[in-house]
Parts: sequence; C-alpha cells; structure tokens
Amino acid sequence: MDQESSQDLSGAIAAWDWGVIALYFAVVIAIGVWVSRRTESGEDLFLAGRGLTWGIIGFSLFASNISSTTLIGLTGAAYDAGIAVSAYEWMAGVPLILMALIFAPIFLKSRITTIPEYLELRYDRKSRLYFSAVTIVLTIVVDTAGGLYAGAVVTRAFLPDIPIWQICVAIGIFAGLYTAGGGLKAVVFTDVMQAIVLIVGTATMTMILFSMNDWSWSNVTDNVSEGQLSIVQPRSNEILPWPGLILGVPILGFWYWVTNQYIVQRVLGAASLRDAQSGAILGGFLKILPMFIMVLPGAMAVSVLPELSNPDQVFPTLVAEVLPIGLRGLVLAGLVAAIMSSVDSTLNSASTLVVHDFVRNEVRDLDSKTERKYGRMTTLILMLIAIIWAPLIAQAGGLWAYLQQAFSILVPPVVAVFMLGALWRRTTATGAFTALIAGHAIALATFVLTQVGIWPLHFTTNIGLMVGVSMVILVAVSLFTEAPEKDVLDQTVWRPDEAVTDGNWSFTTVLFSIGALIAAMGAILILFW
Repeated sequence: MDQESSQDLSGAIAAWDWGVIALYFAVVIAIGVWVSRRTESGEDLFLAGRGLTWGIIGFSLFASNISSTTLIGLTGAAYDAGIAVSAYEWMAGVPLILMALIFAPIFLKSRITTIPEYLELRYDRKSRLYFSAVTIVLTIVVDTAGGLYAGAVVTRAFLPDIPIWQICVAIGIFAGLYTAGGGLKAVVFTDVMQAIVLIVGTATMTMILFSMNDWSWSNVTDNVSEGQLSIVQPRSNEILPWPGLILGVPILGFWYWVTNQYIVQRVLGAASLRDAQSGAILGGFLKILPMFIMVLPGAMAVSVLPELSNPDQVFPTLVAEVLPIGLRGLVLAGLVAAIMSSVDSTLNSASTLVVHDFVRNEVRDLDSKTERKYGRMTTLILMLIAIIWAPLIAQAGGLWAYLQQAFSILVPPVVAVFMLGALWRRTTATGAFTALIAGHAIALATFVLTQVGIWPLHFTTNIGLMVGVSMVILVAVSLFTEAPEKDVLDQTVWRPDEAVTDGNWSFTTVLFSIGALIAAMGAILILFW
C-alpha cells in the first residue's frame, strides 16, 4: 500500500463510531482474559485442547484469512484492474475439499501438532526442520509484519498524526498479549466474532453501494471498462492470466489451506474428523462471500468515486463517505478485526512451530505447564520481532510486492512433497528432501530470471511448471532409493475408507456438501467468465 498517498479521513469518524470500536476492543479483551484463565497446558495453548467444533473451525478459517490487505486489496483491485484476483478467494474451495477428503483424515489420525511434524512421520526429521524453519521466517516477516504494516497504513487514514511505528507497536502488543494468554482458543473465539462483524459490515456497504447504482446491475457494468468484470483474462494480463488461473491459483491455495500452519492449526484442533471435514467445507462456502461483499463493491465504487488515483484508498474512502454514522464504526471494527485476526493467528502458529519443532525433541520432552510457558514466551518474542520489522517494510518500496510473488519459490516443492507423500507409497525421505532443496533452488533461479525480464512466464503460470519439475525430482530420486517401511506408510498415506466420517454426519452428506460447493464455484466462473 502507498503510505504517502493516504488521505486524511480523520474528520469522518464520529463519536458513535469510536464507541463501536471501543466496544469491540472491550469484548476482545474480555474473551482473552476468560480463555487465558482456562488455558492450563501446551495443547490448550496450541490446539485449543483439540476440542474445536465445525462451526468455529469454519468461521475461524474465514476470519484468519481475511486480513486488512485483503479488504483493501480486493476492493482496490476490482476498482482499478478488475475482478480476476477474486479467484484467490472463491477458488479456496478446491484445496479445502482436498483438506476435507484427504489430509484431515491423515493429520488427525497422526495426532500431529504442527504440519512439519507430518513430514517427519512420513519422511524424516531433516525435511520437518527445513520446512518448519522456512515457514517460521515467512510467517513472521511476511504475514505478521505485513499484517501490522498494512493495518497501520490504513489506520493512518483515520489517525494521520500517529506515526506508522507507533500503530504497529499498539496493534502488535494488543494482539500478542491476548494470543500469548489464551492461545488458539482465544484466537478462534475472537475469530468467530470478527467473521460476523466483517460479513455484516461489508455486506451492508455492498447493499448501500448497489442502491447508489439504482439497484441496477446494468448501471454497474456501464461504468466499468471492458473486461473489468471478467475472471478469465488473456495470457497477456499482468494480474492473473488464464493459465495462472488454472495452474497457479489452486496450487497456491493448496499451500495456504493444506500446509500452512497458521491456517491448518484450526483443523488440527478439531474435536473429531467430522468437525474437521465439515469445518473445512464451511470455510469453502464462506470464502465465496468476498466475491460479493469485498470484490464487487470495488466495481460498484467506480460510479460513486470516479476519480480516485490510488486504489488502496477505495475501501477507506467508501467507509468514510458512503456509510452512515454507527455503521461506519461497525465496518472500521471489522477492519480492526481483520488486522487482529491475521496477526494473532500467525503469532500463535509461529510459536507452535518453534516449540514443537525445535524446543521439543526426543531428548528434551516438556510437561504441559513448561510447554505452555515456552509457548507464551515465544509468542511475545516473535511479536517483538514482527513489530521491529513491520515499519522497515516502508523502506523496501517495490521490493515488498516482489515478496508476495516470492511464494512462487516456496510453494511448488512443498506441494509436490505433501501431495505425493499422501497419495503415493513409494516416495522416500531422500526423494522428499532432495525435491525440497532442488525445487526451491530452481524456483529461485526462475524467479530471478523473471524479475530481470529473461524468463517470460507469469509467476502464477510458473508455479504450475515448478510443481511439475519438483514432482519429477521427487519421483526420480525415490525410485532410486530404498522404499519406506510399511508401518510408516499405514500411518501417513491416505486410504479411501479413512475419509468416511462417523456418527450423524454420513459420508453421503459430506459428498453432497462438496458437490454443492463445487456447483457454487462453477456458477461464479460461468456468471463472470
């Protein structure tokens, strides 16, 4: 986001709006204090005692994914370049279906606490520690620090006299303290509230914008440029060409929704496989909502705010100029909720990775209270690192945009190692580690060549190609090394019968829900082709 071009919207916020925001903070504090008094062990802190139900999981998946950059970025992109980027939202149902059918059964059967822990069970400790270290670094310097910075830039539009670093400190300390105190349970409980606030607030703004277009979709389409309301874009498109829509978006989604600790931690804390599966499917349905309450409002805003030069100002300007008093505070509370939800989730997941993947080992085990202590200390330390790093992002300029594309380096070999590891019994530890190292090296080389103009493919298309390369390396090395033992495979490789849930939630119902989710995603693709 462009810090220098932020508008001063401080005069738009009335006392009633500040009252709504203050009420939100009071509720979050109350939840944090209540949960922290009931957090007695490391499992309580990291996995909410493995007692999360499907509704909480679904809403928490939605809320933890919607950051301030999502609200600002989706609305601004639709206003400026079109709705193609909405694919990252509504296509989340694809990897979440894979999570429900394939990976949730494996993860819950293995009783893992961290996603890298699965790599040790399936392969070896080297792969686990390598992937964990990469995830921790990216979580703190990209996700947590990026969330703090983006939230600070947006907050400055309404509080222009406060420096960026002071806002980063305030957000970081607030989110860090209640996360350290209550852990995942505090995070998911506040996530549910935050998700409801986000949905109600942005849906209300959407309806008001539609009314300002005389409740006419033709009026909306008449005010936008050709192709702005189309998801499928030509290969020359710089935002999301159609090959990237097919190859890049689902693969990036697989990494995010299946192997990313700060998202999957909610599934790992499920009370049962039924809760994990139905929570993932509910998350897929909720991820369709941003298309209608965050993306399309950007297109509707073209007729209402025709001359905004900075797309990042579309959302805060709509809040200030379109919404009435009170509702303005509700949506701003939603914006604060988005900031807090992304920051608290990343802090909790990173501390989980540090404690379970590096502090604990075969020689040094931890009792429940010691594990809780280390978890809280780690959360506070990582919070300080993110707070220090966040203001420095402003000095990176355009390099920060490249960091978002740098996920094209991380993702491909990870997808290859997890997907083939779960579905093909012949993959070996040597093959996995070789694929991770070589795949990241090759992906890094192509990323550099792309930045200097030598490699012609868009980074989303390149992701699909790099997954193929990583799979070839994994298969080739695995076939030339000794096959893993059968007892390891029985614990970590998927079997169709394991996807069948028990109790009242029959497998037929799971398949029906998945079919409905696929139909909804297909309808969006057809309507906005």
